[in-house]
Amino acid sequence: MDKVTVVKHPLLENSLTILRDKNTKLEVFREHSAVVSKILFLEAAKNLNLKSKTIETPLAAFTGNEISGRVVVVPILRAGLAMLFAIQEIFPTVAVGLIGLERDEKTARAREYYRKFPKILSDDKIFVIDPMLATGGSIDDTLRVLKEKDIKVDCVISIVSAPEGITRVIKNHPEVSIFTAAIDKELNDKKYIVPGLGDYGDRYFGTDVS
Repeated sequence: MDKVTVVKHPLLENSLTILRDKNTKLEVFREHSAVVSKILFLEAAKNLNLKSKTIETPLAAFTGNEISGRVVVVPILRAGLAMLFAIQEIFPTVAVGLIGLERDEKTARAREYYRKFPKILSDDKIFVIDPMLATGGSIDDTLRVLKEKDIKVDCVISIVSAPEGITRVIKNHPEVSIFTAAIDKELNDKKYIVPGLGDYGDRYFGTDVS
């Protein structure tokens, strides 16, 4: 699994433990969701292209570097928005592509019901984000639809992943890298990641009714 990177960082592991705790309150969950999302994005963005740029400091001319091309982040609705909010805090110029998919139960194919993307350029870097890579269905569908539209995705960023989801994404999209904070044991019979942390969207947006 050379395309899979499990990111290690003390702050990330501390925040991930807080996210897993069922007793973590809403505002604390959001706070540590942001910490984990930022660390994962920074790691995934280490290979962004740079170009030189000459500027004037208060004392002299200086030649440094700036990012070449745009970064386009594609959150999988709805939980992916939680990661997007955090990424925008450290990279406010990031462009956002939105795609809404729903699965046809008869054909098992995803139907696109909404799409709003910036014009994709050849040197853009595309990141698909979703906190939970469980079965891999949503990410698989998203990558397939984007590929059909000639949009090349560079990597997927997920906070907690299951082996089943990783296997599916690698099998169907071997060109895409995966960055995650943890690979958990398995999926249960309800397709939740175990030990996991429950429903990320519900816990982040305060819609958890359990």
